[in-house]
Amino acid sequence: MVQDIVDNVPRARHAVVLSADGITRGATDGLTAEDVRTISAAMAGMQSLSRATAHFAGRSQDRQWSQTIIEFAHGWVFLIGAGQGAYLAAAAESDVDMQQISFRMHRLVARLGNNLTAAPRVTAGDPAAGGGDAAVRRETPGSAGFVLAELDQAIASVPGARHALLLGADGLPRGASAGIGRDLADTISAAMTGIHAYSRATAPFASGLLDDEWRQTVIEFQHGWIFLIAAGDGAFLAAAAEPDCDIEEFTTRLSDVIPTLIARQVTQAERVGDA
Repeated sequence: MVQDIVDNVPRARHAVVLSADGITRGATDGLTAEDVRTISAAMAGMQSLSRATAHFAGRSQDRQWSQTIIEFAHGWVFLIGAGQGAYLAAAAESDVDMQQISFRMHRLVARLGNNLTAAPRVTAGDPAAGGGDAAVRRETPGSAGFVLAELDQAIASVPGARHALLLGADGLPRGASAGIGRDLADTISAAMTGIHAYSRATAPFASGLLDDEWRQTVIEFQHGWIFLIAAGDGAFLAAAAEPDCDIEEFTTRLSDVIPTLIARQVTQAERVGDA
């Protein structure tokens, strides 16, 4: 039944069913045992961290995670829920029909139903529920030198855009839009750095290329969006938006300001070096 995705969706490559703790429940043909273990572990970590960032997408009583999508230069990875404690990951080439593979994935989940439900081996609290509101309450206006005017301008130009945060190659915050304090920036940076690492680890699953160029990771919730986009030299931008925001327009606006932000970072680094 899992093989149905690959057999009936042109450009689809692989599919794996896994539990929340990274145990493989099933996989399509053409993957080695090591490949399956690697993608299962990466996707388990991805869904956990995705849920943990729910408060960054916005305040809501219902912070239900919907899906995570990873884009590479030569492929895609899609991750959705597949019953309580179970998940379905699929990989496809860059020119796959997005609607068709999404339809097949959700149809598979519906067909398998409770057969995909996997009880966790260790009971743990929902990371998105613990501390999320506290992190938002600690949010204070960024200090001088931390707020990046270019990010504020990009947010103001797109209805529904909420926040943006620039992270260096080391995963540390380099600046943010107004309204993101240091505490929230540090909290989100830690989660985003993990998501970035897990995203890059899925490159062989997406396209078969170990060094395929990662472009972005998009996390969809019922109450909003979170996405990461590459910002050159290992840096990346994390941003959040409301459910009705035009994500393509927002990412385009952010991409337009990336060269300016990177140039500023290089100049600051040179000044520090001279000092």
